[in-house]
Amino acid sequence: MGKKIKKKAEPPPKDVFDPLTIESKNVATVVLMLKSPEEEILAKACEAIYKFALKGEENKGTLLELGAVETLTKLLTHEDKIVRRNATMIIGILVSNNDVKKLLRELNVMNSVIAQLAPEEEVVTHEFASLCLANMSAEYTSKVQILEHGGLKPLIRLLSSPDPDVKKNSIECIYNLVQDFQCRATLQELNAIPSILELLKSEYPIIQLLALKTLDVITNDKGSRAMLRDNQGMDHLTKILETKELNDLHIEALSVIANCLEDMDTMMIQQTGVLKKLLAFAENSTIPDIQKNATKAITKAAYDSQNRKLFHEQEVEKCLVALLGSESDGTKIAASQAISAMCENSSSKEFFNHQGIPQLVQLLKSDNEEVKEAAALALANLTTCNSANANAAAEADGIDPLINLLSSKREGAIANAATVLTNMATQAAVRENIQSRDVMHALISPLRSANMVVQSKAALTIAATACDVEARTELRNSGALEPLIELLRSKNDEVRRHASWAVMVCASDELTAAELCRFGALDILEEINLSVSRKNKFSEVACKKLLNYNLPLKYSRTGYLSSGDIITDGFYDYGRINPGTRFQPLKDLFLEEASDLRTILLVNSKSDVSPPPSTEDKSSDIGYGHIASSSLRRTSEEKTRKNSARFGSPTEEKSEPTSGRNTAVGKSATKEKGSRKGKGKKEEEKLEEEEEVTVVPKWVGEGCSEKEWSCPFDPDFCVYVFEVIKSIHPIANTREQVEALAKYVAEKMGGKIPKDKLQNFNWQLHISEIKFQLKSNVVPIGQIKKGSFYHRALLFKALADKIGIGCSLVRGEYGRAWNEVRLINESQKGVIGGLRPEVFIVDLMFHPGGLMKLKSKEADLYRFL
Repeated sequence: MGKKIKKKAEPPPKDVFDPLTIESKNVATVVLMLKSPEEEILAKACEAIYKFALKGEENKGTLLELGAVETLTKLLTHEDKIVRRNATMIIGILVSNNDVKKLLRELNVMNSVIAQLAPEEEVVTHEFASLCLANMSAEYTSKVQILEHGGLKPLIRLLSSPDPDVKKNSIECIYNLVQDFQCRATLQELNAIPSILELLKSEYPIIQLLALKTLDVITNDKGSRAMLRDNQGMDHLTKILETKELNDLHIEALSVIANCLEDMDTMMIQQTGVLKKLLAFAENSTIPDIQKNATKAITKAAYDSQNRKLFHEQEVEKCLVALLGSESDGTKIAASQAISAMCENSSSKEFFNHQGIPQLVQLLKSDNEEVKEAAALALANLTTCNSANANAAAEADGIDPLINLLSSKREGAIANAATVLTNMATQAAVRENIQSRDVMHALISPLRSANMVVQSKAALTIAATACDVEARTELRNSGALEPLIELLRSKNDEVRRHASWAVMVCASDELTAAELCRFGALDILEEINLSVSRKNKFSEVACKKLLNYNLPLKYSRTGYLSSGDIITDGFYDYGRINPGTRFQPLKDLFLEEASDLRTILLVNSKSDVSPPPSTEDKSSDIGYGHIASSSLRRTSEEKTRKNSARFGSPTEEKSEPTSGRNTAVGKSATKEKGSRKGKGKKEEEKLEEEEEVTVVPKWVGEGCSEKEWSCPFDPDFCVYVFEVIKSIHPIANTREQVEALAKYVAEKMGGKIPKDKLQNFNWQLHISEIKFQLKSNVVPIGQIKKGSFYHRALLFKALADKIGIGCSLVRGEYGRAWNEVRLINESQKGVIGGLRPEVFIVDLMFHPGGLMKLKSKEADLYRFL
């Protein structure tokens, strides 16, 4: 045998890299290894980086700077399961860093992380993927991304995972997600409540706590409450309350129960014994949060009448009053809210009259704004429709803190305080007390609030407190009228209604009504009343009340003055105007030059300077007493004596109908002739000269500056008033008074005008001559000696009001106007059911003194002509 020859070893292939063992202590090198194509290297590099990241926040920042995060997110979709797991573990650790969290949102990796929750992935992968989502879900943008990528469903599935960490991370993420109402709706669709209830049986307190917190949020929705009840959720919660070892969960369990009690069936509540447990916790617990949540639960349950009755039988009121003295603000708030709910029970309301109201008033002085708001709410409910409680609140010195609360920063506190003040103001004595505390000034800020509830309550408070002249004077002086009027423009029905109510109350005196009109209240109200949807009863009444204090405007807008609308000096007929048209004041009209515009008819028997009162003839004081001082400058005694001589005879100057000095129609016609006996011719001529001075006095206001302007004086109308008072007023029969006054008016305005000669009665030229003479469109009614329908009707109404004859003034079409009076129809005497007043139209043109039934052909013809 020959020698064995040893074969030579074959050299390795040239294209194969020899194995290399690398030991690196530089993290940057390991980060570079994350880009390796070899799974084994990737897995080992991820493992090393995971250990490095666990050591602290600085290391997480270092990995972020080295670009490890971007590379790791790509590895989440790697084919190798171990690589994916290790990459997920690192991401789960790194995401606690805010900068990493921000970068992950920008990289949009949510879909990749959610994919790691798949059932085929390892439990460890589930743990760190859910941990990543739990950290990310704390911010709104990430919540939206999780929901959009369908992350809620796998998270709910993982609530049944055998691993407690997975359960904890999943329920924590769900708790964060359900803070958004869209997530709550999706949770109901996915039927998550049974899985969450199962977590209450966990041996880990943190899992139980997160489950209860999640239930507390989702049971704010009615659908979730129904699902919880259907899955015996109340039994689970009751067991927690009954277990002393779980006292750390009682706060959250009570909060969930409070939500569920909002719409639970009363029988169900009583069967479970929940109410008694709640009372026990509220009375006996020493933990403020437990007391607070138990009281909140009582509040929710007390919204049901049967529950209130049961609570009252258990004397819950004593417990709630005691809780008002708690050191915890949260408990005070809850107790105040519970008292508010219990107020629906009348017996409870009576109980708090003796106990509770003083404590609530004290809470109004708290430094905590929420406490003050809750206390004010309780007082608002206690004092509503309860005068005894309103008085009790006042006796407890509640007025000052309530007024101070009107300047609170919390809108609810302001609204509640205003409500209490409104309720208290129903008592006259309390209202006076409120008015004396400068309440009107305090209401300015609430009136200007942007909150509609605050606006509404503030306006209602003004309506309740501005019930007398002093209060309305304070309201004007405080500057509260302007913001109140602005509320009339509100688009909210309640605000607009309450503002209208307040304006209606404020329009009860002339000064305030004038101020309201000056700020445009009347224009706004008229605009509101034109709208079917916006008007209300208060806006209509308020508009009428404002017009009652501005009769010229009322007559122009409505074309009607009732018997209760008394024409006084300074009234003027501006003519018909439509809503929205500016109504010019008399001063502006007087200062305008005469034109072809409609004549403004003025009624004024009062001069700008008043003489000393006469002691001889007080019956002629009305209007007449001012003639001498403005024109002749006589003394009161001379004026009275000469007037008696001048106006004594109603028939003497019958032949001079246009003079304006002739007759009053009356029964004393025979007495006049003796009045001038013994007077010489010179004295009589002297008197006539003085009369001429009286007829054409200086036109008041002519040549005066605006500051010196005063309402023009009408001496002729003043004479009419004197004659009517002297001759017609003494007539005992109203019908005879009306007939006599109608004849008198017709005589002063051109006499009887036959129907066939009506067109020839050229009163227009006469009026134009007066306007030209006065250089103004404003013409005193007394200077018109040839008057048509509307001139006579106005004069009749003005004189009738002076002597107490009740009549209305109605404006018709085409320059027509007439007067209506309510009289007993004598033709009905002896008829069963007769002697009832009927409405008649007074004829002032064709048959002066004639009376026509309102609904008759003659009346229709008169109005038409």
